Amino acid sequence: MLNRRMFCQCASLALFTGASVGNARAEPAECAVFTPDRQQHISPDEAIARLKAGNDRFVSGATVNCDLMTQVRETAKTQAPFAAIVGCIDSRVPPELVFDQRIGDVFCARIAGNFINDDIIGSLEFATQVSGARAIVVLGHSSCGAIKGAIDGVKLGHLTGVLAHIRPAVSASKAVGKPSSKNDAFVQAVAETNARMAVAALTKRSPILKAMAEKGELRVAAAMHDLATGRVSWLS
Repeated sequence: MLNRRMFCQCASLALFTGASVGNARAEPAECAVFTPDRQQHISPDEAIARLKAGNDRFVSGATVNCDLMTQVRETAKTQAPFAAIVGCIDSRVPPELVFDQRIGDVFCARIAGNFINDDIIGSLEFATQVSGARAIVVLGHSSCGAIKGAIDGVKLGHLTGVLAHIRPAVSASKAVGKPSSKNDAFVQAVAETNARMAVAALTKRSPILKAMAEKGELRVAAAMHDLATGRVSWLS
């Protein structure tokens, strides 16, 4: 009886160990850390396609489950992200989650209203020219508080200067009804204009980014995240 019991315990342990090893080996391809070699072999269009596929997984509830501590160890000495994302600081729009990306996959620069200034441009020049990212995405979102503040001309400490960067998008947007922060259609229109203007500013103000884009080494795109659905739509 004792031998039989020991046999059953050993068999159960072997099955458990085998299942654990099997699960580790079955980790999805999306979990593979981006290396410099892998980064060099992805095109700008493929970089955007990866972000689109990641958002599809996010929206459908099929996000990839990876061993994050393995990724921490594998990226400890180097990084080679395939894209850089400029987003708002809104707590509901974390780029890595929205695009279902992992440690070492994307650079993220976040500022209220996702506008462009010299600090953001310099950061993106590092992300692309120095570190090899193949795409830049300016990610706006629906119901943005910074956009609403710019529309209403809010003045509050240093926030006043932040909102001043968004005011040109307010002026450039056609009013869809009353130009007010309570008008959701107008808020959305300004947010989209703001994202497009940010993309235009990147290649206009940075000779480095402009040259990379003209050579086909970099793609710069604007997108909008819908807070209600999680879906990212891409702007022309």
